[in-house]
Amino acid sequence: MAQKKAQSGKKQPDKKKAEPAKKAQTAKKAEPAPKAEPTKKAEPAPKAEPAPKVEPVPQAEPETKPAAPVYDTPRRSVAFIGSECHPFVKTGGLGDVMYALPRALAAQNCDVRVILPRYACIPQKYQDKMVYRGEFYMDLGRTGRNYYVGIMEYIWDGVVYDFIDNQEFFTAGNPYVGLVEDIPKYCFFSKAALAALNYMNWIPDVIHCHDWQAALAPVYLRTLFRDSPVGRAKTVLTIHNLRFQGIYNIPTIRYWTGLPDEVFNMGALQQDYVNANMLKGGLAYADRITTVSNTYAGEIQTPEYGEKLEDHLRYHNYKLRGIVTGLDYEMWNPATDPALAVHYDITNVLQHKPENKRALQQELGLVQDEGKFVIGLISRLTNQKGLDLVNAVLPQVMDGNTQVVVLGTGDKQYEDTFRWYENEHKGMFAACIQYDEARAHRIYAGADALLVPSRFEPCGLTQLNAMHYGTLPIVRETGGLKDTVEPYNVFTGGGNGFTFDRYDAGLLLDAINRAKTEYFTSRYHWDEVVQRDMAKDVSWANSARQYKDLYLELTPW
Repeated sequence: MAQKKAQSGKKQPDKKKAEPAKKAQTAKKAEPAPKAEPTKKAEPAPKAEPAPKVEPVPQAEPETKPAAPVYDTPRRSVAFIGSECHPFVKTGGLGDVMYALPRALAAQNCDVRVILPRYACIPQKYQDKMVYRGEFYMDLGRTGRNYYVGIMEYIWDGVVYDFIDNQEFFTAGNPYVGLVEDIPKYCFFSKAALAALNYMNWIPDVIHCHDWQAALAPVYLRTLFRDSPVGRAKTVLTIHNLRFQGIYNIPTIRYWTGLPDEVFNMGALQQDYVNANMLKGGLAYADRITTVSNTYAGEIQTPEYGEKLEDHLRYHNYKLRGIVTGLDYEMWNPATDPALAVHYDITNVLQHKPENKRALQQELGLVQDEGKFVIGLISRLTNQKGLDLVNAVLPQVMDGNTQVVVLGTGDKQYEDTFRWYENEHKGMFAACIQYDEARAHRIYAGADALLVPSRFEPCGLTQLNAMHYGTLPIVRETGGLKDTVEPYNVFTGGGNGFTFDRYDAGLLLDAINRAKTEYFTSRYHWDEVVQRDMAKDVSWANSARQYKDLYLELTPW
């Protein structure tokens, strides 16, 4: 691959003519970077003035932004390393977590940096605001070359974003191209992220890595970087989806990483004797492993969900725990959401949600009748999401009283199937084969129920979005869906959604029919659940507190 000029606009010097400006730190090569100053203990935050007393209102109160709490726990510095982050680049739930969790931690007395690749596809409006922080050259694996590493910085809402700049690796239009291109790219990124922390002399207490793209960071840290300043940091590795692991043949991974031979054994990177698994290596070397729900943390230790790593995860289960993902209330709030036809909150949802339903029906060309039961499905159109079950039950679901709205892209077979249903059931079925964030918000606000019948679901955000918008979830009891949706009990009125357990089309149809029965025959009870769901706290504050406790457990000084 030819070396290109830096994305920062600076021309990268010819390797043969110019000496590198600075050398990256590894344990084997150059002297370590200037020693980091010891992390200073932050002064405790000043005590907040007590909020003025408000008389209670006799009805349910709207959700308001609480006064900023004062946290008396010690301050910790955390570096997030991951391959995507909203709003710069996002392909799934990882981008949401990398955006929302650092901001929530910053509000809980953490000093946070997020380290990302500087992809060419990042919108220009963000590129223009990046500030050049420096550059150096770094050896990589057994390539015999030094690679340019530029650091561009963007500060927003209490969080520092540092972008690793290298045109040779990050000029593709999408963050993920294919394993042949992605393996070298993320070997480079994981090492460059650690070298950049040394270069900036910002040594975090904890390095929090996400998915296989950053999974080599704990391995590098305990080998090539162990004697450098950043080597004293503790590591956390979060699994967002175990299906993707970064597996390639051992000679290729050895060539691009330059890691010592001892990491290529069955207890770390080696898998199936001929392959190396980047995620597996990260799990072995990380100090703690988290995943995005407690149920999923248990499921991935079984053959059904373990993706051939169940034995490895059971071996490391003493450091594994699940923490449910939260919801960003600034981005997802029906009282202020600019995408909605009518704003509402818990006090007036019963009056204004039907207006959003009519607006959605008009937008999508459906029969405008607020008496129809509207089911939304917002998803990647893949087998993981249970769409084979949906396809099996749709003929029984389309009964004249039910409308279905699908939003998403994915496998062609499902895209074509949903287009066929739209043509067959004009005015009752809408297939939006696209990714449209604003339309997703309007479906959450206008639908009565949201379908999430996943084969497996590490956490799932769609059911949290739905509940916060007063739309009842119909889900399969797996992963984060089981942790966040309690089945409705027709006798006690308890619960906040409709669920089914085994992966079976008949059970999905039964759950849909139970929801429809409640909607059409017991609207009072349905409305009670709507308000209960909107009152439920699914914000990031609680999840962030659990992560902060985990960091403190790792760093008891």
